[in-house]
Amino acid sequence: MTSPPLTQRPAWIALTAHAQTMKTRHLRELFGADATRGSRYHVEAEGLYFDFSKNLITDETLSLLSQLARESGVEERRTAMFAGQHVNESEDRAVLHVALRLPKDASLIVDGADVVAEVHAVLERMATFADQIRTGAWRGHTNRPIKNVVNIGIGGSDLGPVMAYEALRHYSQRDLTFRFVSNVDATDFVEAVRDLDAQETLFIISSKTFGTVETLTNAASARQWLIEHLGDEAAVAKHFVAVSTNAAKVAAFGIDVTNMFEFWDWVGGRYSMESAIGLSTMIAIGPAHFYEMLAGFHAMDEHFLNTPVQGNLPMLLGLLAVWNRNFLGFSSVGVMPYDRYLHRFPAYLQQLTMESNGKHVTLSGDRVTYETGPIYWGEPGTNGQHSFYQLIHQGTTVVPVDFIGFVNSLNPLGEHHDILMSNVFAQAQALAFGKTEEELRHEGADERVLKHRVMEGNRPSNVILANELSPRLLGLLVALYEHSVFVQGAIWDVDSFDQWGVELGKQLAAAMIPELANTAPVELAHDSSTNALITHYRSLKQNGRNDDDH
Repeated sequence: MTSPPLTQRPAWIALTAHAQTMKTRHLRELFGADATRGSRYHVEAEGLYFDFSKNLITDETLSLLSQLARESGVEERRTAMFAGQHVNESEDRAVLHVALRLPKDASLIVDGADVVAEVHAVLERMATFADQIRTGAWRGHTNRPIKNVVNIGIGGSDLGPVMAYEALRHYSQRDLTFRFVSNVDATDFVEAVRDLDAQETLFIISSKTFGTVETLTNAASARQWLIEHLGDEAAVAKHFVAVSTNAAKVAAFGIDVTNMFEFWDWVGGRYSMESAIGLSTMIAIGPAHFYEMLAGFHAMDEHFLNTPVQGNLPMLLGLLAVWNRNFLGFSSVGVMPYDRYLHRFPAYLQQLTMESNGKHVTLSGDRVTYETGPIYWGEPGTNGQHSFYQLIHQGTTVVPVDFIGFVNSLNPLGEHHDILMSNVFAQAQALAFGKTEEELRHEGADERVLKHRVMEGNRPSNVILANELSPRLLGLLVALYEHSVFVQGAIWDVDSFDQWGVELGKQLAAAMIPELANTAPVELAHDSSTNALITHYRSLKQNGRNDDDH
């Protein structure tokens, strides 16, 4: 029996009415009426402590959200994904990033093949290669060991590796230098290699098809740079490896296909950091730590798959996101990690969340009649407090916030960590409860600025607390958000695993490249604005840079 459209489901209708009541409530009132609220509205699992008490919710809210998940078939769709069914419907593919972190003794047959065996065969090849680089056994063209690793990719082939390297830098081998090139802007490549010795540099070219324009443009420049410095095309084979599935193009580039690390169609780019795309991560932190990260991913997978809704971390995080987006009307989510190592985590989540659920049609192709895909953004604390927190506290736009903090610092130094963590708890408290006129007067505030100092509060936040940032913890944290995104997409009835919106701009850009390079008169067939821009660009380019530009 086909379920009714989302907005016609009983739980959706009940939540819509319930939200009107909750919009008149304040977190001060909710906490005042329930002395146990802070301890009741938290879940602790797999080393994560998740406090969601500062959301504008009651027991009724949670009950209705759980009902909405059931009516939307979230659990059935979750089971289908873990079983390897083709839940990426628009591309008719399985979605099996969860298979990338299954233990070696597990088995999962998909389309007639045991994908776990395939995954671990690649992991073992990665581990062997990583150890060769880390020990100096792998030698470059001039018999020098590799000291510099440059990962060239874009999207998930860059955001995952660079985020993981920065997050786990504490565990990295410090006599190795890691750089990441993604932008087709030449500056990205030039600055990345400016101070590197070609004799000691390895390039990892990460592209599933080995045809992504940005990646292959940067790879070609890297190839040229290497040959110019070493004077021999044969050097490419000792200084380049590929993460790809296109052996023919890899070989044509000059890379020995025995140094090609494959992955599969059922691994989406934004879900690929623990596949061969993570080769730079494994080189940096070593195979043992990489396997610890995979164990963290798998632990969260098992938790998500087997835990009832009320104690299920990704379920709760996803349902609260739906509540805030669809029923309270909050259009963005701030993610604020209070750990400098996680400074690229918000950027990683931007692709994970917005490429997944930034969709305007349902699985059946019908236009959605409700909001999807909130905007995710953020910066590390405490830096963000001195830039945009003003808007979060007193602006006219309510931004729910996820605060991420750790009990122990990997770099303990005096009182630094207690000062850092006091801000996590204080910012969440200030957002929730604010400061009233009466409180300010009681404190003796100047009446002339009283209204400027009022903070209304009632701004929701979650606090995610763990012991310390480790490879396992990073796996747990990434998988938590992956599955939260899944929950949201399942409720919204969208395909969270395709990204057709990325393609149009690529197609148009590819068609324009010859037009920008051509200096002869050519009839342009675009809209008047685009035609004028191209014409002006070509004119300036043909005349050379103006002296005023220098």
